[in-house]
Amino acid sequence: MKNVTQKLDPLLKNTQYSSNITSGIRVTWIGSVVNILLVIFKFWAGFISNSQALIADAIHSLSDLFSDGVVILGLKWGRKHEDEDHPYGHARIETISSMIVGFFLILVGLGITFTAIEAISKHKSSTPGLFAIYTAAISIILKELMFWYTLIVGKRLKSLALIGNAWHHRSDAMSSVAVLIGVGATYFNPEWHLADAYAALLVTFFVVKIGTNLVWNAFKELSDSAPNKEVMEQIEAIAYSINGVREVHDLRARHSGSQIFVELDIVVDPALTVKEGHDIAHAVKMTLLDYFTDVTRVFVHVDIEPKKQ
Repeated sequence: MKNVTQKLDPLLKNTQYSSNITSGIRVTWIGSVVNILLVIFKFWAGFISNSQALIADAIHSLSDLFSDGVVILGLKWGRKHEDEDHPYGHARIETISSMIVGFFLILVGLGITFTAIEAISKHKSSTPGLFAIYTAAISIILKELMFWYTLIVGKRLKSLALIGNAWHHRSDAMSSVAVLIGVGATYFNPEWHLADAYAALLVTFFVVKIGTNLVWNAFKELSDSAPNKEVMEQIEAIAYSINGVREVHDLRARHSGSQIFVELDIVVDPALTVKEGHDIAHAVKMTLLDYFTDVTRVFVHVDIEPKKQ
């Protein structure tokens, strides 16, 4: 029975891998369709309603389309299995794509800030109509729904790129909130024609902060940063829990995209046979792979305990 299960494991992993890729790409394609519709709708409503804020928001949504393309490429390539040219897999591609998404968030946030400051300094005014208010409200609802949908899938797949794209949806929703406040204030009281600019300044802080966090996390992964202290302690404790392991040393682990690679040395009784030592190492490896869903590669080196003089 054990042999049958071992033979089926690769097939099950391949099936799960394909399912994960499909669900990740599906949610991103849905987001792309939503973004295309919002770009067209916002530009149209912005010109008809004479709303500068709504036209700027349409440009924001247009940047989301490029972000979606980056994420799809990252998921499609970044989660491919290892091959002859990439013996450790392609996970870093997904990390790089998440960094690009983060940079886009920062650029979009700074762009909105520049536009808002320019509007305030030059006292630019506009008189948008009620249609602009409805457009901003629809955008908020759609983008907030896409935020939660993408975030749930991203966390399930442990994909930084998807999670980053989810926050890109949220940044667009917050941008539309600023538009709704500004356009609404201007519509009901023309003397408040700068309200949209001040509201935009408020939300850009959060947009830039999210983008900065994504870039920093991706940078840490690309620089082979280790998992947090709690994870390392859990790995060591699990290795010690395997019968026959007398000592664990030289424990190392690093992130690679959504995966964690682990290397460690274990010390066993010198009286054991090579096969018995190998079986203990295999037990350590399989236990770690079973316990941690994001640990996908474990290297265990067996040392023998030195004889006492």
